[in-house]
Amino acid sequence: MGALLLDAEALYRELLRGVQQLCDADTRLVGITSGGAWLAERLQADLKLPGKAGAISSAMHRDDFAQRGLSSGGQTQLPFDVNGAHILLLDDVLYTGRTLRAVINELFDYGRPASVRLAVLVDRGGRQLPIQPDFAAARVSVAANQSLALARAESGTFSFDVQEA
Repeated sequence: MGALLLDAEALYRELLRGVQQLCDADTRLVGITSGGAWLAERLQADLKLPGKAGAISSAMHRDDFAQRGLSSGGQTQLPFDVNGAHILLLDDVLYTGRTLRAVINELFDYGRPASVRLAVLVDRGGRQLPIQPDFAAARVSVAANQSLALARAESGTFSFDVQEA
């Protein structure tokens, strides 16, 4: 465990506040597997939005697919028509932007949304592509040799796992 300590539940409450400002009646929540999907699912319930949140995988469009292959993080499930939808993508940690690029490609495989916005729990900087969140609950510095991942307990509460890479 690294020295960085983040209160994931406090950051979730901040994310909830930010997502309330970004959402309107037509907004569809889509979480990036796996941490973003957990966030979307909980936000969907806490905001009392109708239907189910979507989940989207970056696996098929990653630029490192040859090295990583298919992950066991889950498959894309979009329980609504993407065409003309206002999509709010959710992710736990935004880093290089490469996962987001792959996710946007995957999203467009399902149709042409009216708009796509991004909200993240943590923006750790280090971008390699011109991708920025519309809302970040926190911006933190994490060493390049560390990984930061959201964990979910059986009770549904969130925590962060910081590991040396």
